[in-house]
Amino acid sequence: MDYKQTIQYLFSQLPMYQRDGKAAYKANLNNTLALDKHFDYPHRNFQAIHVAGTNGKGSVSHMIASILQEAGLKTGLYTSPHLLDFRERIKINGQMISEEDVVDFVTKNKDIIDELGPSFFEMTVAMAFNYFKEQMVDVAVIEVGMGGRLDSTNIINPVVSIITNIGLDHTSFLGKSLSEIAQEKAGIIKEEVPVIIGELNEDTEPVFRKKAEEKESFICFSERRFSIRDLKSAGSFQEIAIRNEQSGTTYTVSLDLIGHYQKRNIIPVFGALQVLIPYFNIPKHAIISGLSKVIINTKLLGRWFVVQDNPKVICDTGHNKEGLNYVFEQLKNEQYLNLHIVFGTVDDKDVDSILRILPQGAQYYFTQAEIPRAYNSEKLAKVAAKLGFQNTFFSNVPDAFLAAKIKAKPNDLIFVGGSTFVVADLLKYLQELE
Repeated sequence: MDYKQTIQYLFSQLPMYQRDGKAAYKANLNNTLALDKHFDYPHRNFQAIHVAGTNGKGSVSHMIASILQEAGLKTGLYTSPHLLDFRERIKINGQMISEEDVVDFVTKNKDIIDELGPSFFEMTVAMAFNYFKEQMVDVAVIEVGMGGRLDSTNIINPVVSIITNIGLDHTSFLGKSLSEIAQEKAGIIKEEVPVIIGELNEDTEPVFRKKAEEKESFICFSERRFSIRDLKSAGSFQEIAIRNEQSGTTYTVSLDLIGHYQKRNIIPVFGALQVLIPYFNIPKHAIISGLSKVIINTKLLGRWFVVQDNPKVICDTGHNKEGLNYVFEQLKNEQYLNLHIVFGTVDDKDVDSILRILPQGAQYYFTQAEIPRAYNSEKLAKVAAKLGFQNTFFSNVPDAFLAAKIKAKPNDLIFVGGSTFVVADLLKYLQELE
């Protein structure tokens, strides 16, 4: 098989959450443990940092990976989902796993894959851990896929665990309340491994404290430890001052992730650095440089990404109520004549609550990504019309985007989002035009 055939095999033969939804979710680690044993426990061959949370875990993972790279460490990075290429999920020092390595892994291990029938995610985690072992990385930043307790990544014993925040997402799998979801996320807390909590919440704090106490783990609620002062935002950077209220130390950084919500994400990063600085001997210049080069070092895509100007086009992968709230707050700070929103979601979201936070007064172009889990755009448009939104609907993202571009004036703004997969379809379309 060549690379294209290999990816088609993986996408079509293995249960995949983005395609199959709940049918692809396995509420146990049986396959993960079997694959781990088959590959001779590769995760034991490198240090790891584990990152969970409802929102922000991808950005936090990329920030930490960039800092570690600047400190001279050979750094693996495992994240999901991908936007343009499957290989985005598995990187070392910002470089994606090669097509040849993906083909080689599947070809050599097709028998065990066919025998176990793992999910797409279970297989991908095994591939990542095996690749990091073979490439002898010093450290790997591992992003949880969903939840924590039963996530395939949860076989690692990390240097530090991070839980960015808790929101009401994936409730059919993780629980109907913040405390129930927190219990699942708290499953990544390991014996005597420090855990950093990104956001304070009265519903979730007792859950995390109890689990940390059971595991005899140091726990840091980073919002209590660190404060942030926004200095200025200009072009492709935002300058931020982060103060450790306990030590009095202040870092002034130029962050190349310009989404305002990144100020929330950088707090657990500094919480984790309390553990990582002494453990890996990270110098201050690596922190400053790493945060200024997150995109360059890790090739992060889709976070408050400005596609073009005149009209200005912005896309963002925020995909649940909490994440979209941050995005829409930042939209209020943009200057434009008219606002056009190309929007789609997936069928396991609380569509009604999401629609109610959408900006009023915009022209909407409801659409659906090229995945089976996409929420039908015509149905979405009908629900939105009952709430008073002016809209049209399209069966795919490129058509919706082109309609918005045709109608938009040079001083208008077009926002594309609502789902990671809507952003992915836009970026794929734009890539094909190059």
